[in-house]
Amino acid sequence: MSSDEPLSEQELAAIEARAEAATEGPWAARFDGQRQGIFVAHRSVILFDVGHVRPTTPDADFIANARADVPRQIAEVRRLQTLGNRRR
Repeated sequence: MSSDEPLSEQELAAIEARAEAATEGPWAARFDGQRQGIFVAHRSVILFDVGHVRPTTPDADFIANARADVPRQIAEVRRLQTLGNRRR
């Protein structure tokens, strides 16, 4: 899907489902030489510790799709802002 096209309801629903299924945040990344990974900061739960712990399927799906989801969401916000600015 081109980033200049509106988010479809199907895309939005898929992004929302991934976000709702993932472990509640906030999350943090840590790279301290001994342990590397993505952690749920407020619970001190390790979602992914390189070489040790595997993330749950919903968390892994959320992480894997973030690289595509976030740019699509940014493009949608910008598109909507442009539409709003045109109406003023």
